[in-house]
Amino acid sequence: MQFELTGKIALALLCCSALTMATPSKSAETPKSPPAGAETTINEKELNAFAKAYVDYQKIRVSYGSALERATDSQQKKQIEEEANAKVRRSLDAQGLTSERYNKIFATVNSNPELRQKVLKKVEDERKKS
Repeated sequence: MQFELTGKIALALLCCSALTMATPSKSAETPKSPPAGAETTINEKELNAFAKAYVDYQKIRVSYGSALERATDSQQKKQIEEEANAKVRRSLDAQGLTSERYNKIFATVNSNPELRQKVLKKVEDERKKS
């Protein structure tokens, strides 16, 4: 039930991103190609923004995931989902990313093991800051 509700969070691909980033060895076994038309050039500023947005999303997911588990009715669950959606959007906005650009960066990172390792290091550093 929680997975179904969490899947409704606006930017659901972020959830998939989180799962894939958390298991880099599995990602390496099933590389994903960037979507057609995806820019494969990602500058350092975008990588830093991506890492910050990723860490923010993880915090939101943990916080609101447990709240969704405790919610007792559909109206309460809907309100929690809306709050989580708003926080995810604000996080992306604060980093200067759209959900589309975030997803393109994610696809590129997952298709490039060297870039993935670089981003995982940035994510680790970002987690230490917060």
